[in-house]
Amino acid sequence: MKNSEHKSLEDVFGPVVASYSRAQAIEDGVLIDVTAMAREAGFKWPVALTHTAWCDCVAWTERDNRFQVHQDESGRLWDVLFMAFYAIRTATAPGDRLLFSLYRVPKDGHSTEAGEVSLKLMVGPGDAGEPVVTIMLPNED
Repeated sequence: MKNSEHKSLEDVFGPVVASYSRAQAIEDGVLIDVTAMAREAGFKWPVALTHTAWCDCVAWTERDNRFQVHQDESGRLWDVLFMAFYAIRTATAPGDRLLFSLYRVPKDGHSTEAGEVSLKLMVGPGDAGEPVVTIMLPNED
């Protein structure tokens, strides 16, 4: 065999300049770990939402209850996870990502009716190569 067949990725591309693990992203609040409730919804793998998806679809305060409609974060999170799991179960094509929709009251200070929003679910490797699920807005990576 030729020497070039045994080169490592570091030999080809050089040393890693920087890395950012899923655990670091959760610690920093870039991802919100929702695995406990996700398991209740049927997920077998760890699940996290991006901070942006959390703010758009889950975050809810007492102030929002006063000016909008009474809801809570637990119920809003359940809706996201239930619809994500339903989308997986009814998907017609294999793949590592899918779009799904749900209705949620937008957190805008005045709405009382739910509107449709799309989210993206991606399955990828975790820090140790294990499968993990990340739910995000469609324009996020």
